[in-house]
Amino acid sequence: MHTDLTTGRRNFIKLAGGAAAAIGFPTIIPSRVLGAAAPGKLIQIAQLGCGRIGFEMDMPGVLRQPGLARIIAVADFDSKRAALAKQHVEESYAKSLKQSVAVKAHQDYREILANREVDAVMISTPDHWHAQLVVEAALAGKDVYVQKPLSLTIGEGRLVSDVLKAKQAVFQIGSQQRSTAQFVRACQLVRNGAIGTVRTIKIGLPIDPAGGKPAEMPVPATFDYNSWLGATPQVYYTEDRCHPQQGFGRPGWLRLEQFGAGMITGWGSHHIDIAHWAMGTEDTGPIAVDAKASFPDKSSFWDVHGKYQVVLHYANGVTMTISDELPNGILFEGDNGWIWVSRGGAAATASDPTANQKASKAFNSSDPALERADLSGHQIQLHKSPQWNHHLDWLVAMRERKEAVTTAEAAHRTCSVCLMSSIGMKLGRPLKWDPQTEHFDDAAANQLLNRPERTPFGAFNAAKTAGFTHFKTI
Repeated sequence: MHTDLTTGRRNFIKLAGGAAAAIGFPTIIPSRVLGAAAPGKLIQIAQLGCGRIGFEMDMPGVLRQPGLARIIAVADFDSKRAALAKQHVEESYAKSLKQSVAVKAHQDYREILANREVDAVMISTPDHWHAQLVVEAALAGKDVYVQKPLSLTIGEGRLVSDVLKAKQAVFQIGSQQRSTAQFVRACQLVRNGAIGTVRTIKIGLPIDPAGGKPAEMPVPATFDYNSWLGATPQVYYTEDRCHPQQGFGRPGWLRLEQFGAGMITGWGSHHIDIAHWAMGTEDTGPIAVDAKASFPDKSSFWDVHGKYQVVLHYANGVTMTISDELPNGILFEGDNGWIWVSRGGAAATASDPTANQKASKAFNSSDPALERADLSGHQIQLHKSPQWNHHLDWLVAMRERKEAVTTAEAAHRTCSVCLMSSIGMKLGRPLKWDPQTEHFDDAAANQLLNRPERTPFGAFNAAKTAGFTHFKTI
């Protein structure tokens, strides 16, 4: 259920909305100055991270909504990328608005967080920077859109969810399948019992290849490499550890455990989120995991998992299997039938692996009538993003001061399943999980719930520096 964050805000917006509608202009009440801003003020957004996802997904998502928001600043540790983003945004607005819009480019994102004109940030950085930037942005009074996965560790994810809840920041994560018609249909059908009690869920994900060039290289003059490494250990620079210096191809950091967990988080964050939404287990998690995987040998620079199979057990009796041997998508199997849902062969970005995708239908079921069944009479109605647009859903949520389609807690629980699967792969033995305490029954597994932070970086260091201590430690 989606609730207003503050009743006073809701009433103010309701009154202001009538006036705005009369003049045909959207009502935008930025969180930092609510009650002081005039109705109709555009949401001022900054883009943090100007790489592949920023250019292909996140900046375009806001640039298409010039009546609701403006991108006024961009930041990247690689100043060359920040400059390209500035140029791209300014050219886009010149074309769509027929006027010039000045955009500031930064190499130090902290300058953006200190800017009171910025109402919200979009975070499209490498995975190892997600949690810290969300924490810092929320504590600076900004609303947040962040790419998945939410965090590098389960401990970080718990901190992020607690900070966002405490600050009442409007949050959205890049789980855009929640804003896609066939996924909403599948989840609502499953949640309302269209296939009876669900017994098994089967999820197929791709894998990334091994390889990469390990030769040390000089750090480019435009790149603040030390800051880019963030809370992770100090290691020498090579392009295949970071991002391409020419173009926006698939970056090497996606395939290194120092910065992420591989496809189990890369695509797993999407499909596990949908499985949880369909089951109604968004605020909890499994009770056991049994994971196996192969890993590249020492000849490969990139070291994330290869082929894998994960089996998860939930307290509701559902068994979930995740494997690269299955088609990319989600199969729900119940007592009275089955439902299959996928992207229909579409990749997240142009450079994504496409293995096991081309034969997939977007929606299929044991009862063909379910594909076009009227869902309006269902007792449980799931959130439907306006115009099936994920970024627009976030913008509207900010305008109305309500939850977007994905909550911070749901994002944390989804990421937790990805990461506990990764932990299971590394240990190679069955593990029990307590979704309330967020701990394993295994001391070695619990040691992997957090990672050391390289000072002064890291989500926990950021929270402590800001004096925020109201979070659960796991």
